[in-house]
Amino acid sequence: MAASYPGTEHAQVDPAALPAPRTWEEFLAWRDEDIHAEWVDGQVILMSPASSDHQLLKVFLVQVLGLYLEQRPQGLILDAPFLMRLPSRPSGREPDILFIAQERLNLLQPAFLDGAADLVVEIISPESDERDRGEKFIEYEAAGVREYWLIDPLREEAMFYQLTPQGRYRLALPSPDGVYHSAIIAGLWLRVEWLWRRPPVLRILKELGIL
Repeated sequence: MAASYPGTEHAQVDPAALPAPRTWEEFLAWRDEDIHAEWVDGQVILMSPASSDHQLLKVFLVQVLGLYLEQRPQGLILDAPFLMRLPSRPSGREPDILFIAQERLNLLQPAFLDGAADLVVEIISPESDERDRGEKFIEYEAAGVREYWLIDPLREEAMFYQLTPQGRYRLALPSPDGVYHSAIIAGLWLRVEWLWRRPPVLRILKELGIL
């Protein structure tokens, strides 16, 4: 969950201790590993701790994607807390998971990705619903994030958006048997039901044909 400075009942840091809105460089200098925050239009946005369901789903996806890419190298997977700086708003977002293609790894800085990731995954919580479906959708589309997964574990709903040549997101539907094929990570496909049932990762990797 996020709350904008100044002041929020959900913030895990004393609002009185927060600095005034600042530049990107000042925000990076202020932020540390104990504070999860985003930076949007010069405003500091504090991120509240994720639920166990959120974390378990994120860990599951990081394991599947990470091991897949280990066997079929195409780029790098990173997960929160790690910032993605987007010049289009400007903003510094903290996606749940992001993928950077091999040919664009030059954008990777020690503390942030300086530009749009090729694929971003956001796991929706009740508190982040409006932000993930609204603000971030618009920002990621404008910045050129080529594939955007919106996963809602509460509703057991997954939406996969792919960027068209015209720079607009198009909803990419799974096949009739519930399989989604990534447009960005070559050869990767997922059964949508895996997101809710989370079978053993080794079984998935065998089904994907990499073990």
